[in-house]
Amino acid sequence: MRMSMSERKVRFAVVGCGGISGSHFIGIERAPEAELAAVCDVNEKRAEEYGAKYGVKAYSDYAKLLADPDIDVVCLCTPSGMHADQTIQAAEAGKHIVCEKPMATQLHDAERMVEACEVIGVKLATIFPRRMSPSSQFVKKLVEEGRLGKLSLCSGYVKFYRDQAYYDSAGWRGTWAMDGGGAMMNQGIHTVDLLQWLAGPVDSLHGYAQHVLRDIEVEDTAVVSLQFQSGALGSIEATTTAYKQPEHRIVLHGDKGTVILTGDDITTLDILGEQVEIPAFEPFAVVPDGHAAQIRDMALAVLHDRQPVVTGRDGKHSLEIILGTYESQRSHREILFG
Repeated sequence: MRMSMSERKVRFAVVGCGGISGSHFIGIERAPEAELAAVCDVNEKRAEEYGAKYGVKAYSDYAKLLADPDIDVVCLCTPSGMHADQTIQAAEAGKHIVCEKPMATQLHDAERMVEACEVIGVKLATIFPRRMSPSSQFVKKLVEEGRLGKLSLCSGYVKFYRDQAYYDSAGWRGTWAMDGGGAMMNQGIHTVDLLQWLAGPVDSLHGYAQHVLRDIEVEDTAVVSLQFQSGALGSIEATTTAYKQPEHRIVLHGDKGTVILTGDDITTLDILGEQVEIPAFEPFAVVPDGHAAQIRDMALAVLHDRQPVVTGRDGKHSLEIILGTYESQRSHREILFG
């Protein structure tokens, strides 16, 4: 007897059983429309441990996992430099993909990923869980409704603290090949994405990105000046050397209002001529609640044959901003976007 659409569950595999995979396991477990079918890790012992933990098939060979007909979607929780080839391999095997941030470390790789998925006809979702928070959704609606007026100054601040031991703890950390960048690419990409999602696409930028304190290949500190398509100006400050600072903040100014997101809480909201109260949102932890929302959305996208809420194309613009900053640092010039 065939299952109805309401009974059918979308079968997920988690590839790469490192730290972030936990949020994917939780997301799959929470989604009524999803189920975990397999795990994969190049460390065979680790793969077997996770397979036994969740009672599912375990693979150490990615190609063999992709050949499994019982898998609909792969969640890529592998190092960033592996995402492009693994996404294209999954697409060629007819699997849909949920890809951790950053989706790639080079723009041409992101373009290859998007093109392969579109040509073959599989779905590609990029993980940006801060978009899923009730506070971010509320601010997005404020902007779309014009409640802040014409935006004038829109900035993002990413101030983490990572000591040298953090970078020394894994060979891929702080490298161009596998991390793809530093404070902006690894810690800052969620804030970069949220800023451009709320304020609109960036037309041009001029940036500095350098390793000031840490002994790494990539940047531990970056400062970027932005011009948005809307005409608004803005900036990004990103570092992993800020001791005991708020980790991320978004500030949007318009001619009718100001809103500030500190972490994922609205800490300032003032609109000209309005008595505005900040809503009491339901508790929301970006990790893992944001991941869970995106994983459930992918399951629904597969079941109803629609695009996921954050597509591969959506994931590209934040990558363009970050890679544009690196190019601006190298070339000492302004970067223009088409």
